[in-house]
Amino acid sequence: MIIVPSNYEPCGLTQMIGMRYGMVPIVRGVGGLVSTVFDWDYDPDHPVEERNGFVFYQTDFRGLELATERAIDLWKFAPEKFEALAIQGMNCDYSWKQSAETYSNIYEFIRHK
Repeated sequence: MIIVPSNYEPCGLTQMIGMRYGMVPIVRGVGGLVSTVFDWDYDPDHPVEERNGFVFYQTDFRGLELATERAIDLWKFAPEKFEALAIQGMNCDYSWKQSAETYSNIYEFIRHK
């Protein structure tokens, strides 16, 4: 697991690097952290197959503690689900491939206008 309890994080590479190496991130829900880490328990916008970590929003110690407890409980009581969560994080693609393809398609569209 990797904990990123930032109060401000415009992008956040730490959690992405951690996920690439199989670490399950525990992050505060700010900036780029909440844009790249989708909570295992509480993310209605992403199906379970896309979730990749644990998010907390509180700015006190208790928020961090509760998120960490949730992560440890999953690891301890459902190791197969924890392993699946780590693999889902490893499969996240935060490279420039998708963005570059989108830009390329826009440029091609404009070029033919």
